[in-house]
Amino acid sequence: MSTRDLLRSLKALTGTAPGPLPADPPARAEDLFLVWLEEAIAAGVPEPHAMTLSTLGTDGVPDARVLILKDVDARGWAFASTASSTKGLQLAAAPAAALTFWWPQVVRSVRVRGRVVEADAAESRADLAARSASARAEVADGDWRLWRVVPDAVEFFQGSPDRRHARLVYEASGSLRRC
Repeated sequence: MSTRDLLRSLKALTGTAPGPLPADPPARAEDLFLVWLEEAIAAGVPEPHAMTLSTLGTDGVPDARVLILKDVDARGWAFASTASSTKGLQLAAAPAAALTFWWPQVVRSVRVRGRVVEADAAESRADLAARSASARAEVADGDWRLWRVVPDAVEFFQGSPDRRHARLVYEASGSLRRC
């Protein structure tokens, strides 16, 4: 069997959606995200706080890796790492990113795109302090950063086995689109 045939034979979107997109969604994207996160947790999605962080490399090519969401509120979606890491250097050069959450058990995905802002030093220190002692030992003094993606757009994707997917897109302008 060729790789192409093998890939085509695999089932996709096999989870069970908890329900359709809301008819009357909350005014703020972060509120709907928290509802969807809770539903993913209730459905037993492993590591529902894992997300793909995509940044722009210094060579202009996108770069992606999986991180853990630290918080989400009206200020944005928070994540952390060292400023000296590849992602930290990329964010210093081009402070914009995209986050992607994929919860296959509920056939849902959330994409967050926007500018990245660094939290203040006290928040970064508090985040580092919450890590295990062994993880803290690997971080040089003053190198830990907490960042937030302040969204220009947040897309909620509800998959469907018949490929008639539904999307709800919140935009920074305040508009809300159904796709």
